[in-house]
Amino acid sequence: MKNILKTKRLILRKLTFDESLFIVQLLNSPGWLKYIGDRGVKTEKDAKLYLQNGPLLSYEKYGFGLYLVGLLETGEPIGMCGLLKRDSLEHPDLGFAFLPEFMGKGYAYEAANAVVVYAREHLRIKTLLAITMPENATSIKLLEKIGMKYSGVVKFPDSKDNLNLYKLELNEVVSNV
Repeated sequence: MKNILKTKRLILRKLTFDESLFIVQLLNSPGWLKYIGDRGVKTEKDAKLYLQNGPLLSYEKYGFGLYLVGLLETGEPIGMCGLLKRDSLEHPDLGFAFLPEFMGKGYAYEAANAVVVYAREHLRIKTLLAITMPENATSIKLLEKIGMKYSGVVKFPDSKDNLNLYKLELNEVVSNV
């Protein structure tokens, strides 16, 4: 599978059905369930449907999506990071999630920063958003570290939660990769 991005320690590439078991693991990790929510992905079959209707459809429809994040040296999957296009948001938004054992090591920052540069330089996206739960201090810290600014509160029609909205004008970004 062709890599989309490469950093000092990571590779980011399109997800495939081969990652179904990894998707089950990631989508049922404590951080995912607490801050993103239960997507009902409990089996390999569920994961394939999630991939088909989520990242794979997004690649086809928009030319971007959530990417698998793997360790450069081994290719071991450690998380996802990429761009989503939601009907309820005007611009694409940055999303990321990592397995617990790979959190706190700078991987999320490294991947997110690379995706921001990719969005600006290759996809020519002008404005990038991100959403997070107000109590997700770790994500908020990362969003601010990559230059995003708090822009208000959003509530999606199918959710009871108010989410913090962050915004970054990509013509103002200076690459840290």
